[in-house]
Amino acid sequence: MLFSLTVSSGIEIWRIENLHPVSIPKESHGKFFMGDSYIILRTTALKSGTLCRDIHYWVGKDTSQNEADVAAIKTLELDAALGHSVQYREVQGHETEKFLSYFKPCIIPQEGGFASGFEQNKVNECEYVNHLYSCRGKLVVYVKEVPFARSSLNHDEIFILDTKSKIFQFNGSNTTIRERSKALDVVQYLKNTCHDGKCDIAVVVDGKMMADAETGEFWSFVGGFAPLQRKSFLMHNSSSDTFPVKLFCFKKDQLVAIEANTLTKELLDTNNCYVLDCVIDIFVWMGKSTSLEVRKVASAMAEDLLCREPKRSSASIIRMIEGYETVAFRSKFCAWKQTIGMATPEDGRTKSKIAALLKLQGLNIKGLQSSHSKEEPQPYIDCTGNLQVWRINGRRENILIPSSDQFKFYSGDCYILQYNYPGEQSEEVFIGTWFGKNSIEEEQTSTLSLASKMAESLKFQATQARFYEGKEPIQFFVIFQRFIVFKGGISSGYKNYIIENNIVDETYSEDGVALFRIQGSSAENMQAIQVDPVASSLNSSYFYILHNGNTVYIWIGSFATTEDQELAERLLDVIKPNVQSKTQKEGNESDQFWNLLGGKSEHASQRISSIVESDPHLFFCTFSKGNLKVTEIFNFTQDDLMTEDVFILHCYSCIFVWIGHEVNDKSRMQALNIGEIFLEKDILLENISPETPIFVITEGNEPSFFTRFFTWNSAKSTMHGNSFERKLDIIKYGVTPTLDKPKRRVPASYGGRSVASIEKSFHTRSMSFNSERTRVRGRSPAFNALAANFENPNRNLSTPPPPLVGKKLFPRFLTPNSTKITSPRSDMISTFTSTLETPTENFTLSSNANESQPGVQEDATDDDEGFPIIPYERLKTDSANPISEIDSSKRESYLSSVEFKGVFGMNKRSFMKLPKWKQNRLKKALNLF
Repeated sequence: MLFSLTVSSGIEIWRIENLHPVSIPKESHGKFFMGDSYIILRTTALKSGTLCRDIHYWVGKDTSQNEADVAAIKTLELDAALGHSVQYREVQGHETEKFLSYFKPCIIPQEGGFASGFEQNKVNECEYVNHLYSCRGKLVVYVKEVPFARSSLNHDEIFILDTKSKIFQFNGSNTTIRERSKALDVVQYLKNTCHDGKCDIAVVVDGKMMADAETGEFWSFVGGFAPLQRKSFLMHNSSSDTFPVKLFCFKKDQLVAIEANTLTKELLDTNNCYVLDCVIDIFVWMGKSTSLEVRKVASAMAEDLLCREPKRSSASIIRMIEGYETVAFRSKFCAWKQTIGMATPEDGRTKSKIAALLKLQGLNIKGLQSSHSKEEPQPYIDCTGNLQVWRINGRRENILIPSSDQFKFYSGDCYILQYNYPGEQSEEVFIGTWFGKNSIEEEQTSTLSLASKMAESLKFQATQARFYEGKEPIQFFVIFQRFIVFKGGISSGYKNYIIENNIVDETYSEDGVALFRIQGSSAENMQAIQVDPVASSLNSSYFYILHNGNTVYIWIGSFATTEDQELAERLLDVIKPNVQSKTQKEGNESDQFWNLLGGKSEHASQRISSIVESDPHLFFCTFSKGNLKVTEIFNFTQDDLMTEDVFILHCYSCIFVWIGHEVNDKSRMQALNIGEIFLEKDILLENISPETPIFVITEGNEPSFFTRFFTWNSAKSTMHGNSFERKLDIIKYGVTPTLDKPKRRVPASYGGRSVASIEKSFHTRSMSFNSERTRVRGRSPAFNALAANFENPNRNLSTPPPPLVGKKLFPRFLTPNSTKITSPRSDMISTFTSTLETPTENFTLSSNANESQPGVQEDATDDDEGFPIIPYERLKTDSANPISEIDSSKRESYLSSVEFKGVFGMNKRSFMKLPKWKQNRLKKALNLF
């Protein structure tokens, strides 16, 4: 048997013993011996459902050549059995950052090995023999034991002296705060593994006077103080981008150079193997149609390239199969980008076939599956907050939009929104900008400038965001709940632009012909997007609303769902609330319908693809003079976010720019620009859109839709000092993180809406998607006047809407009085609002419908819902004596509680607790839908 393998997420390690791979128990993972060679398989279940595999073979500096060769060959065999992977050659002391990230904080190779019988030398075997280790690396730590002598020290590295009672960290004068902080992780590791967590910690600063007791103690261990040597940078830290790239083709058992001015994907033949020599890295590309033997020979030749030049013996060799190329490899070729998620699991083969193949290869299979499950995207944001929206009008003018119209945007305009909502500890602030597809550049620039001033007035404690029409994330839609985009624009800048350029104004008119596509996944994020009123704009996967004045059609695509129908009916209440609609099913449309669209024509049937979130990538950023450099951090944690730096979290559907407390003001002001440059660079070569949403987040103010990517401790991001000082306090003294300042509290009163009156707000709010929210329908002016009061965030969501009976509403739902409230400005936003010259707004809010009033009781029974009692036989859709003037979407609400229980087998309250799809299924079965 070659391997004992569990094909699932996680790490498996084999050591080469007697030229055969032997599995290493999990408790020994991360312990490597210099005289051995190892094979490491890392399997990750991606959001797409695929299993991503990386295979590394690690070669100790004292391992035999035979063992190293066996590790390389067995890696290829393992790859052939699994179907696909990327393989890395790891040389002791020169490992890839990806490999070291598996074994945080570090690996410390030990003397000996299996063949020499010195396996008993373990790190946690505390004989209190003094050890001196050098540490280098900003993102991961390369640890190497060096001779215990003063001559081993230098200014360019960090050294850790491990003694019986104390661990010293010596910080070279040329090292950075990030490097020193990372080295502290190694100190913590040694303290826990070699001293059972019981020893003193001391920090020695290079150049510090001997008067310091701990400094003097350190120098006494290494033979006394003396000037230190300077050490040049290692070749490992160089970038392969500065060296010429050479491409070789495997022909007749030899490598033949390919002469090409530009490397393109077309140079690679699926029937052959290629070697790309980048000096620091060597890539072996293996076509899908090549045999295992050919791959072995090509890989051996790649290693021969290194043997010819001893100085390059530590270079990395990265092998990959066609279709699973790394970003680093594709970046060497011209215009080689791919769409994320292209790879399919196991090249389309079924799991059972793979399992059979693996068994034939001699692999003991214990499992073959990923835990992927497709779910609706979640907003991870509280939806009970206060919203204000401004429309930009020209260069500097802005207009505060009334709360009743906040969800109505125009494609030719730009908007700023401020959303205050309850956070985990206190109130959070969200500031966003939205650019319509046809908005002009002048107003876009003005929008960004005003939003920046707004964020600055809040001392950059708010989450900032930039959105483009059609690329909005789920957080944007759930803030609005319902969202309508009209064609054209009403800003002065847009109006002037179309006049100057002699462009036909297509701005929406209630009396003209208009077509809206209805989309969204629930009542908490429904959208109506106005499209061109032509037949080609239709799509079989959606509902559409078409109107010409008072003539209204609802078009039902053949692939649309009942959920889409509910959204269409809700949005019809907003777009055309007082006009009866006519239903048009795809394939049975009337001539009048097609005439409004200018005639019948072909249209699409596939649902428009939305932005899908992928597995997140974290990048460390350096930004200077407009030049952005990024380095990926693998297997990241919250501790990788350091207060002195800027980071970008990329999850494809959006990116987050994280700004630490200690970042300079210039970089802080450039945060959005950094995100835009990152998108332009397309670091992962995924054809990502430059209009991808960007969130700017400051340390200590992280929203839950960002922290969900981490195991998050809020106290860590609100501590005093730089990264090194923070970590040292915790390691050295066991100090609980100290809050730098209390979480902000934004006064909760605004011109658009107030916390005190949010219970009476027009917007219905909920913490999560609620598919059971009662659908509001109506066709009378009285109903529309009542809507703002009825859609109440604190109302009982099981309470149905007021029905229509003879075009009259039941008086139980009528609000006798309205209270006029003048909403004062909060101190927090006064600076911004004065800049925008926005007047304080007076607005009217109806009193709560659940307040005490005639005919309303808190302990109302199921029958006391404002609906008349109608027998089941007259409510059925196939009734011989039907009642027409009822809300057909809520037929069950007219049943008495006794008859309801007899028909449904449960009471009304139990029924309302069911998911919407279950309710609809029961209603269909009973002819009530």
